[in-house]
Amino acid sequence: MSTPALASSPLLEGLNPQQREAVLYRGPALLIVAGAGSGKTRVLTHRIASLLESREAWPSQILAITFTNKAASEMRERVKALVGGAAEGMWISTFHSACVRILRREAEQFGYSRNFTIYDSGDTRALLKRIIKELEADVLGFTVPVAAAKISKLKNELSDVETYARQANFNDPNEVMFVEIFRQYSRALSAANAFDFDDLISQTVYLFRAFPHVAAMYQKRFRHILVDEYQDTNHAQYALIRELTREPAELEPGLIAAVEPASLTVVGDSDQSIYAFRGADIRNIVEFERDFSNAKVILLEQNYRSTQNILSAANSVIANNFDRVDKKLWTADGDGEKIVGYTGYSGHDEAQFVADEIQALRDRGMAYHDMAVFYRTNSQTRALEEIFIRSAIPYRIVGGTKFYERAEIKDAMAYLIAVANPADTLAVRRILNTPKRGIGPATETQLATYAEKNELTFREALRHAPELGLGPKVTAAITALSDLLDEAWALSTRPVTAPGDGVPEVLSLLISKSGYLDALRSSRDAQDEARAENVEELVAVTKEFQRNNPEGTLLDFLTEVSLVAAADDLDDRSGTVSLMTLHTAKGLEFEAVFLTGVEEDLLPHRMSAGEPGGPAEERRLFYVGITRARKRLFLSLAMTRAQYGDVAVAMPSRYLQEIPAELIDWRQSPGMATSRGGTQPRALNARRDGYGGAYSVPAERPALKPKTEWANKVTGQVRDNGDLVLAAGDRIKHTDFGEGRVSAVTGEGAKRIAEVQFDTAGRKRLLIKVAPIEKI
Repeated sequence: MSTPALASSPLLEGLNPQQREAVLYRGPALLIVAGAGSGKTRVLTHRIASLLESREAWPSQILAITFTNKAASEMRERVKALVGGAAEGMWISTFHSACVRILRREAEQFGYSRNFTIYDSGDTRALLKRIIKELEADVLGFTVPVAAAKISKLKNELSDVETYARQANFNDPNEVMFVEIFRQYSRALSAANAFDFDDLISQTVYLFRAFPHVAAMYQKRFRHILVDEYQDTNHAQYALIRELTREPAELEPGLIAAVEPASLTVVGDSDQSIYAFRGADIRNIVEFERDFSNAKVILLEQNYRSTQNILSAANSVIANNFDRVDKKLWTADGDGEKIVGYTGYSGHDEAQFVADEIQALRDRGMAYHDMAVFYRTNSQTRALEEIFIRSAIPYRIVGGTKFYERAEIKDAMAYLIAVANPADTLAVRRILNTPKRGIGPATETQLATYAEKNELTFREALRHAPELGLGPKVTAAITALSDLLDEAWALSTRPVTAPGDGVPEVLSLLISKSGYLDALRSSRDAQDEARAENVEELVAVTKEFQRNNPEGTLLDFLTEVSLVAAADDLDDRSGTVSLMTLHTAKGLEFEAVFLTGVEEDLLPHRMSAGEPGGPAEERRLFYVGITRARKRLFLSLAMTRAQYGDVAVAMPSRYLQEIPAELIDWRQSPGMATSRGGTQPRALNARRDGYGGAYSVPAERPALKPKTEWANKVTGQVRDNGDLVLAAGDRIKHTDFGEGRVSAVTGEGAKRIAEVQFDTAGRKRLLIKVAPIEKI
């Protein structure tokens, strides 16, 4: 059913018929199948605004859930633009943020205090490393990544250690050891008054199931629940939504006055379900109509992002997957340019093609930040980075080491955590000898033993240092640290009355009085200067937090930081080409996309191709990559690919043959044999099932010279600080491009760039410092 009173609302202006229907529909459950680029965020925000406009809901009765902080922030801003200040009363957040808010209020129900801390993946690894070492589990082959992944998987399936132990095979020594690792890990978290990232959702589900009166309170509060990217939900997230939308009959009698279950709206696309390795269950969206009776399904197929050629390619590829809602993306904006395909002799050839096309797009006015290069595995970046550096193309790798993952930031954060949650042993032990205080591993062990023997936390044991007979110097160092943490705690509880008070004041005290910042500044390690700047940047972050949250506490700051996602800090205006994996690309879009390594064993990946559902998920990954492109799409592959130190012959991906030939303009390295009509890679035409055929490798092509051979070459020509001196008009010879004439030289020092018109290879931009060139 719909709401007739809203039929003429300004909220509906500019919406297509399907979007209007999705905004106006009223019923217990609604599934919006939103194809890539179909305006799902607009539909969700206008649906929220319509609920308020029609007075069907108060702001506080709306819970909107997304998967990333960036998406939540965007949705919040859009809703605010539509409804004004009413947006402040809603919960618009990620799954994890919503659960943290609930747990902060309710954690005492099951033995935790509200000042619990949240362990990120680095904290989890550190804790598991210690447990595995103490148990000598490495003898049985246990590693931190393997143990962490298995524990995460079990928690996402709502299986705790006792549940797992009941069905474990105790005749298997590895099973026995894993149960003990899991048990000690769980105990350590509990003792530290801490949750790991997976706990935030699973423990909230546990809370609702163990304490029905708590669940009933939130069921009564949230009358309209909207979930974005529903295809990415795992079992724990699915269970959380089920708990919040239970039928009144399922509640224990007498707990609360009977109410109708909350209205549930989910938005998603099974064709973009690519996170099975994280526990995402595609069945949650595929079986939505079975799980929620009388559910309405609305398809959004009109695309507002890509050209029709790109969409036709995407439609053709994804149509080969089964068990999906059939839909075909279309656009009213025209066919656009053909997709460009490229077959290179090697990964370096492929990278050079990408660099050349990026420069050509740049010359025609496209900004670097509007271009992105995707790949299936991080190992593919090596050739791309080498060529980009030689071609003077600015780039950034999205998903590399992030600000909050850097050691110096984790050190500073550990100081704050030790103040906010004294029970967090991991944080206290991290700062015990950071900076160096002469407190070694033996002393740390003595403190831990004393704490365990006397049933104290590690933090409390610091106060008893004089009783341990550690010697005056070590005792004084431990006592000074303990006193500093006490001083910082007292400071953190004072009201904020002036700029600089609150979290900035606490952090500044800790990093200065502990000697941490001075140790970095006085270090002879050149990198420590940058580390000191990063710590000072963290102080700036706390000041910004305090400005935006005048009454925000230290605990509020730690919560906000712990929920920052890795891909959320992508700066769309960074002035660089973005390099990222296909998984990271989900949810983003660019004017031009280069999808590299479209080969068997890469896409689909060798580890997925043989697994049940693996090829279908890899096809969805390819589909996601294609649909990130607005105007231009480039698909590339190489005939040979360096793998594990060897060079192997590569085959075109089976997915390439699923794209109609007329949509792609194929190109290839000079000297390579062409296929029939020159429209597809030869191997693709050899056998239409995508597995047969072979490349014709030109034996006469010289092997690429190792970087060191040309980078360190001394030719006796005039050089400036070791770099070749060039000027406009000079003739040069390049190892790969042959001879050419310099048309211009720009930049200074190590950043000097030569623009060269080569006789056969055309115009190139080269970084003189590393380019394999010489004057002739």
